[in-house]
Amino acid sequence: MPRQSKAVERTVPERVLVVDNGAYTIKAGFANPSPDPDTDCHVIPNCIAKSRDNRVWIGAQMESCSDYGDMAFRRPVQKGFIVNWEAEREIWEKTFLAKDAKVKCDPHDTSLLLAESPNCPVALQSHCDQMVFEEFEFAAYRRCVGPSLNAFNDIANLVEDPPRTTDLDSLPIECVLVIDSGYSHTTVTPVYRGRPVQQAIRRLDMGGKFLTNYMKEMLSIRQMDVRDETYLINQMKEDSCFVSSNFRNDLESIGKGPLTAGRKAPRRDEDIVVDFVLPDYSTRMSGELRPHDPTTMAMRTKLGAVTNADGVKEYIMALGNERFTVPELLFDPGDIGMKQAGLPETVMQSMSGLPPGLWPSMLSNILVIGGNAKFDGFLARLSSEIRQLAPAECPVRVAVAPNPIKSTWLGGARLAGNKVILKELLVTRQEYHEYGSAWLLKRFAVRSAS
Repeated sequence: MPRQSKAVERTVPERVLVVDNGAYTIKAGFANPSPDPDTDCHVIPNCIAKSRDNRVWIGAQMESCSDYGDMAFRRPVQKGFIVNWEAEREIWEKTFLAKDAKVKCDPHDTSLLLAESPNCPVALQSHCDQMVFEEFEFAAYRRCVGPSLNAFNDIANLVEDPPRTTDLDSLPIECVLVIDSGYSHTTVTPVYRGRPVQQAIRRLDMGGKFLTNYMKEMLSIRQMDVRDETYLINQMKEDSCFVSSNFRNDLESIGKGPLTAGRKAPRRDEDIVVDFVLPDYSTRMSGELRPHDPTTMAMRTKLGAVTNADGVKEYIMALGNERFTVPELLFDPGDIGMKQAGLPETVMQSMSGLPPGLWPSMLSNILVIGGNAKFDGFLARLSSEIRQLAPAECPVRVAVAPNPIKSTWLGGARLAGNKVILKELLVTRQEYHEYGSAWLLKRFAVRSAS
């Protein structure tokens, strides 16, 4: 009888670093038994920027920058995937390894739980694995689909289901449909028992970056050239834009003056048009939203300058239908000729890839995450349009995560809190060197948190 080799017990570090490596920001922090996204999760800009004085800002250094005018950005994540590890490595080194790092760690004594976008190309996954183990030398590592981590969050409370029993708190919810509308794109991911249902994942090539660029083009044509002011217009979009509940009526009503008895419109001009005061980066460091003042706007010079009561010159842009036509692209990309379905239709396309028996559970547990979920009116419009498209017998419940930016990180931190499950999912650096990258790709493709 052949001798059996003695099993070697796998040891993984207790300290777990959870990283949601988004296109706009990195959400990173260490897991603990009761993770709090407000205190445990740090949001770091995922970019390398060059200001007009030729100074280079890397990652968290952006927080100390005071002049964002004409700033050029280099982002290592494109279309949701890390494509430039040369830049990403610099950002990670500043974030995790530098003396003044916000999330300082010793990779040799740390396990890494890294979230990635659905359907990441295998070549990019392999490159990522090599960087984690060979460049940064983390002791253990798990790469998983970001939306699936949200199954570990308290979704039952969001959709007003009865609370789960204590012994189930550390396990993923059985069914959840995660809509992740972020900077690069929007994905719809059905998650069943912690595992993404691959054949039903759908993607909409529309995200915050596209909306910001579209707003830049509109304002550059209509008012003044702001094509180099990416940071400013992104702030303007976040502060002023909303999703219209009746797009056609709002579009027809704006610019037609006061509401008359014979004209039915949901909003008046004064309810839509606002003034945005541009920063000068000397006395005013960020933009400011104000109620629209037609008198002030009539006094503007050709460059948009207005002298206020204190004798200070201000540059003001009036925002009208730009406020709701920009986020409308999430619901109707055809407005700019994009041959893709809007978000509600994409949700139903995702449903078509699932067995009909799962439809009621998925449609009654829809979770929206990502920065675009913070638009006013987004939730009501999405819920209304999905309800119109869904079968009448299926209940539709849509909820936005309490913190849509940090929701994926929180789910990962809660998964990391279950040491039994996590130990089975993690791969050690020793195993990687013993079995190779091809084995690692297969292991991550097969194993899940279910």
